[in-house]
Amino acid sequence: MVGEPKTKAGKRTVALPPEAAAMLRRWRELTEAFDPDALVFPSRSGGLLDPSDLDHRFQAAAREAGFPGFRFHDLRHTHASLLLARGVHPKVVQERLGHSSITVTMDTYSHVLRGLQED
Repeated sequence: MVGEPKTKAGKRTVALPPEAAAMLRRWRELTEAFDPDALVFPSRSGGLLDPSDLDHRFQAAAREAGFPGFRFHDLRHTHASLLLARGVHPKVVQERLGHSSITVTMDTYSHVLRGLQED
């Protein structure tokens, strides 16, 4: 989607691994000469991706890889769960996800933290 996010929390900075940042810089270098507005993930026609098309293509790839029923949005939950399991502070996870409060994050991912208590 192009435009302003639904909430203030939707507009945020997210740290990327150096490799991902380097790949995006390289993409910009390769595309800027012929199309300064080139999308990183365009549709087949070169325009904006339709979210449902993205999800359908992702689900097909997930099925092929042996993960039936895995949706694109599930990557968000996996990311948050892995961060918490690795001991990343919940406030950092809240900021990455754009949750309005730490309560939302803790209520959603408390099951991950329960297992850490036993450790």
